[in-house]
Amino acid sequence: MVDNSTIDTGPGPWAEDVAPGRLVNKGHAPGDILEAWKWQLLEHASGLVVVEAHLPEQLMNRQGQLFGGFTTTYVDFVSLHTVHSETIFRDRNAPKNWLTTINMRCDYFEPIVGPSFTIRGELIHQRGLTSLVSTKFFNDGTMLAHGLTTLRQVKSD
Repeated sequence: MVDNSTIDTGPGPWAEDVAPGRLVNKGHAPGDILEAWKWQLLEHASGLVVVEAHLPEQLMNRQGQLFGGFTTTYVDFVSLHTVHSETIFRDRNAPKNWLTTINMRCDYFEPIVGPSFTIRGELIHQRGLTSLVSTKFFNDGTMLAHGLTTLRQVKSD
C-alpha cells in the first residue's frame, strides 16, 4: 500500500499564474525536461488542449528525431493537462485531484522532427474517476503519432 500522506496535491509553481498563451511554468520535472514552459497554447477548452511544442536537442536521437521513449512523456503530460482542463472549465476553483496513468498505448507513424509540431489532447470519455484521452501529434496536417491514455483520479484526503 502506498502512503499518499506525503504527496503534495496542491498547485505547484508550474500551475500558478501561468502567462497567457502558455500551458505551464517551470517547476514540474517532466515538463521541464520537455521545456513545456516554452510551448504555445493554441486552444484550451473543456476536455481539449492544443499546443505548439518544440523538440529540445536533449530529446533527439542520432537522426535528429524525437527519441521514441520521450514521445510517451509528451503524451502523458498533455493527457494530464487535458483531464485537468475539464475540471478548470467546469469550476475554476474546484481542487484538482491527483491523476495517475493506468494505461497508455502509443502508435508511431512518422518521425517527429523539429523545430516544432502540434499536439492535440482530447478527452474522449470520462466516467467516475476514470478518463480516456486521445493525444495526437501533427506536422503540416500529417499525423505523426497517436497516444491513447487511461487516467484515474486519486482523491486526496
